[in-house]
Amino acid sequence: MDIQIDGLIEHLRRRGVRRVGLQFPEGLKRKAYGLAVSLKRAGFEPLVSGNPCYGACDIDHETLAMSDILVHFGHAPLCGNDRVLFEPVFIAFDIRLLDRVIPWLKDKRVRVTTTVQHVQMVHEVLRYLKEQGIDATASVGGSRTPYPGQVLGCSFGAARGGSDEILFIGSGLFHPTGIAIATGKRVIALDPLTGEVREVSGERFLRRRHAMIERAKGAGSVGILLSTKPGQKRLELARRMAALTERAVVVVMEEVTPEGLLNLGLDCYVNTACPRLAYDDSIRFAVPVLSPPEFEILCGVRGWQEYQIDEFCQ
Repeated sequence: MDIQIDGLIEHLRRRGVRRVGLQFPEGLKRKAYGLAVSLKRAGFEPLVSGNPCYGACDIDHETLAMSDILVHFGHAPLCGNDRVLFEPVFIAFDIRLLDRVIPWLKDKRVRVTTTVQHVQMVHEVLRYLKEQGIDATASVGGSRTPYPGQVLGCSFGAARGGSDEILFIGSGLFHPTGIAIATGKRVIALDPLTGEVREVSGERFLRRRHAMIERAKGAGSVGILLSTKPGQKRLELARRMAALTERAVVVVMEEVTPEGLLNLGLDCYVNTACPRLAYDDSIRFAVPVLSPPEFEILCGVRGWQEYQIDEFCQ
């Protein structure tokens, strides 16, 4: 795990700032104290954000308002605020793990995808696979994913086009499952931390989502969730969802939580904020939480055969 504190201190000195806000995703929060102490010793006044952080779209504007600059760790640049400095945290892995992937490939052409933690390895991955006779490619998916091969849970553009098979390098099943549904292509996933290789399909995911839509049938009240976080705020989409039925109203929230929805007491919710709320966190909510395409299926304006994963526009 690579956090370049010396380079960060030099950059902050060039900017002439004094009060520095520090924001970390949950998996990096234990790094906060050590980095804050290093900055304090270097003459800065650090402010550590203890609020939840779920991605580059989730900027702590309260900490930013109290700081000259906010350093956001662990994610690639997304917002255009020049007072927010993005510091991706890269994690290297043994390139020889790719030897475990090659027997799984049925095609000699493959598109390489990964999360921001491993994007610095993409060019080496392409070179290594090509040396093994695999025509490997990677591309930039759009403005939300500025690195070649990079995907987000809400943006799979880098996986589209080209090869019939996709290699995903990263931990967990959320991203490769999303890739499989978004592209309809065969996906092989390599976990660089455990060395495990598996083929990932969207079938189990789709069964769960079909059951969620069935649960939502007959809902007497529907809340369209609209996040106020700038990177997640999709006002026009929320309005469009609310217009599908007179039973739906827009609910504005900064942080969407099970407790907050429980207090509202509606029968069903449609999530226009981070897609993972509907997909990964649905078990935490007492009532069905649908994605916008799923709500369109529920309302009869989209067929099940037209199912789409919820993605943010580039």
